[in-house]
Amino acid sequence: MLKDFKPVLGILLRFIIIYLVLLFAYQFYLNSFKEFGLDPYSRLIARQVMFLQNALGFPSALYDDVPKQQIWFHVRTGFVTRMVEGCNAISVIILFVAFIFAFYKGTKTFVFVAVSFLILYIMNVLRIAGLNIVYSDYTKYGKMAHDYAFPAIIYGSVVALWLVWIKFFALKNENS
Repeated sequence: MLKDFKPVLGILLRFIIIYLVLLFAYQFYLNSFKEFGLDPYSRLIARQVMFLQNALGFPSALYDDVPKQQIWFHVRTGFVTRMVEGCNAISVIILFVAFIFAFYKGTKTFVFVAVSFLILYIMNVLRIAGLNIVYSDYTKYGKMAHDYAFPAIIYGSVVALWLVWIKFFALKNENS
């Protein structure tokens, strides 16, 4: 009976191992920057969000709060949001990568992960900039945007990419 479940158990085991390895590696990365405030990857995203907002006509600046490991976004006339480590979408990307590699298909797995990472990175920068603009100009919609609309963007992107991977790569018959 266990023989029937062997492929599913193999995928599940690969997923769990990859997820845990990536999660521990990421935690090690975060711990190595604890005393410097927000980690360099999150800072990069914050700078790119600020650049995008300035380009879109929303004068923005960043203010570092090292003890609290966060960066505040100052848009137009005031502080609208703060960026913490959880805003960088790495936790979601780790889950995404573990799922994709659970259905490993050779070199195309690495290519798909790289392209998907770029897509998710761009979506996350757009998400944070959009959230800052909502908080700046449409304050009454800020909580709804933060709690529902903007998480749907990043999670929706992940699910769409998962579906593409499964339909066009993982379950595609190699012989056809």
